[in-house]
Amino acid sequence: MSENITKLIEEVKKLTVLELSELVKALEEEFGVSAAAPVAVAAPAAGAAEVVEEQTEFDVILTKVGQEKIKVIKTVREVTGLGLKEAKALVDEAPSTIKEGIEKADAEAYVAKFTGVGATAEVK
Repeated sequence: MSENITKLIEEVKKLTVLELSELVKALEEEFGVSAAAPVAVAAPAAGAAEVVEEQTEFDVILTKVGQEKIKVIKTVREVTGLGLKEAKALVDEAPSTIKEGIEKADAEAYVAKFTGVGATAEVK
């Protein structure tokens, strides 16, 4: 690397995040380019096996309420932060989706809470 580039890098290291953001915008405008990372688009090779994406977001579905409806309503309120009326409506409409787009560990913890109060729930 040339000495000029090394000096420039040292100067950039001294900038705050805000100043660095302004520098990037100025360079984009000056040279008519974008600092966004390029997205490679490649067609799959013929006969290549499809890659199966691992699911990262899960939904918790309340399938059966069970004998302890009041405890289930309290658990729905705890999990969702809904008011009493909204939580009761979800329980009355079972099977119903309680939480959407959450991590697997969280979803399994919520299912365990519902199982603990006599309800049946599942992760999808």
